[in-house]
Amino acid sequence: MGDTATRPWVLVTGASGGIGLELAKRFARDGHPLALTARSGGALEAAARALVALGSPRAEAIALDLSEPEGPATLAAELARRAIAPGILVNNAGYGLLGEFAELPLDDELAMARLNVVAVIELTKRLLPGILAAGRDGGILSVASTAAYQPGPYMATYYASKAFVLAWSEALAEELAGRTRVTCLCPGPVPTGFQARAGFADGIPLNSGLLPLTRADRVARAAHAAFRRGRRVVVPGLLNRTGAVAVRALPRAAAAKIVARLQRQRADRPASRGATKEAGR
Repeated sequence: MGDTATRPWVLVTGASGGIGLELAKRFARDGHPLALTARSGGALEAAARALVALGSPRAEAIALDLSEPEGPATLAAELARRAIAPGILVNNAGYGLLGEFAELPLDDELAMARLNVVAVIELTKRLLPGILAAGRDGGILSVASTAAYQPGPYMATYYASKAFVLAWSEALAEELAGRTRVTCLCPGPVPTGFQARAGFADGIPLNSGLLPLTRADRVARAAHAAFRRGRRVVVPGLLNRTGAVAVRALPRAAAAKIVARLQRQRADRPASRGATKEAGR
């Protein structure tokens, strides 16, 4: 990926923990300077220090909320103020809400759509000139989910947002082929605190016995390797890959019923309200 002294800046969103932090560690070990963003300033500062210790020549923490309408523009302006021009963008920040769409707060649904979809589009658009200038050393790594492969009753907007990230990434990869890399990561269940923050009932496992849990560091390792090789889509874990393919053979209505049953098990009640997560999946 180029000589350490000339390796491009990597911007990682949702970098305070989970998959985002583990991906930042991978790029730090490669010798990339890092720009980190999330809502939690204290956690970001600690992460920046740890990443320098791992090998990053410089790690900058920028605390802000990308779900706010002006979040992406504010971030782009702050990067320019610090003379940081990312050549690699990791779109990791995102969150999920568990509950009936009719009952979930409108403001929360819109904020989720802004973070999971609009911020991904806007940041990529604003930073694309620098990414393309980095040539073969640059690229875009966006985090979707195995949720992208089926409809998601009781997490309707979240599942749909991840389906968007997958389809959008595949299209962008074709448009930019030969100019830069575009990789979409679709992990299955990852123990990052997602279930508690998304409103799952206490004691209900994230995978509910259907899919294996994969640690965030293993997901990051697979994603980093796929990105380096220029792969367009990576689904870590054999069973996750099998499930992503198998669900396409089901009628869409049947897939929706299966997901609905699983989500009802995860909620205190069908209209259970959720909360945010920083490490997107």
